[in-house]
Amino acid sequence: MKKEIKFKVKVQEVPVGDQTAKVFHLENGNGMEVELSSFGAVVSKLVVPDRDGKSENIVLGYELIDGYDTNDYYLGATAGRYANRIAKGKFEIDGTSYQVTTNDGNNHLHGGNFGFNRKNWDAEFIEGEESMKVKMTYTSPDGEEGFPGELVSTVIYEMTADNKLLISFEATTDKPTIVNLTHHGYFNLSAMKEDILGHELKINAAKYTPVDNELIPTGELKAVAGTPFDFNTPTTIGARISEIKGGYDHNYVVKEQHDGQLTKMAELYHAGSGRVMELYADSPAVQFYSGNFLDGGLTTNGITYSQYMGLCLEPQTFPNAPNEPSFPSARLNPGEKYSHKIELHFGVK
Repeated sequence: MKKEIKFKVKVQEVPVGDQTAKVFHLENGNGMEVELSSFGAVVSKLVVPDRDGKSENIVLGYELIDGYDTNDYYLGATAGRYANRIAKGKFEIDGTSYQVTTNDGNNHLHGGNFGFNRKNWDAEFIEGEESMKVKMTYTSPDGEEGFPGELVSTVIYEMTADNKLLISFEATTDKPTIVNLTHHGYFNLSAMKEDILGHELKINAAKYTPVDNELIPTGELKAVAGTPFDFNTPTTIGARISEIKGGYDHNYVVKEQHDGQLTKMAELYHAGSGRVMELYADSPAVQFYSGNFLDGGLTTNGITYSQYMGLCLEPQTFPNAPNEPSFPSARLNPGEKYSHKIELHFGVK
């Protein structure tokens, strides 16, 4: 007998600075809840059950949606136009040089000073028979943060009855440009009862992109085998983190070029709660970030977000790809459609 699906949705309007965000609270009747904000196209809460059926929030966020007006940590945000780093904020397209915002020392990070994480997206709820969707749209004008072309971007968040969160990005442009959109959620499967160093992580990547002291890839691809970067066998994050200067903030090469195929990139497990998160995406790489820059400056619901309180797994094209011809291209031309799919599957063991 087919289980009855009991979806619920609540939509609120909430002030963020001088704007009004739409906040969508979705429940699937199977212990999973997702809260989404149009401001920043953010996942502000993600509630999933543990092995005993207790549902708790497993992502870092602000206590109030108004907090996302700054969001220097990019908690739960949509990162764009270009997620991750571009060296010195410079790149060329067809012989024309572009200078985009440098907001991470000498370099560009996650879209600039007012990236997609600080934009109020148009948002609408879409009800389905097997899932619930929220579609968000933002039009970035030509020249915003220095990027060429008007870029029309959409993200669709879809929650299924079987405890999956599906994230689909699309974008079109009227001039040749670059684009790299991703979800920048901070996960902690213990529901923030402890840090993430005891979580077991598996990343299905044989290589990574080494970085310089500004976290810009050197251009080489290096084997993870025999190094503290090897997570091909499930390993606790804290086992070797002391061997990585500053902690993990590295791009793992799942495939060396775009092929458009959905691939299992990673699996995260917390033994105490039994929670498991499987990550699938169709991009070529995933950035593993161990929450190194969380500095205790934010407390939410009595929980202080100190170093390693959450981790990010950000599917993407490679950092600084516009300046590395051997990396998968981040270019988007008029008449083409950028597409990027991410799936988060939640369960227990």
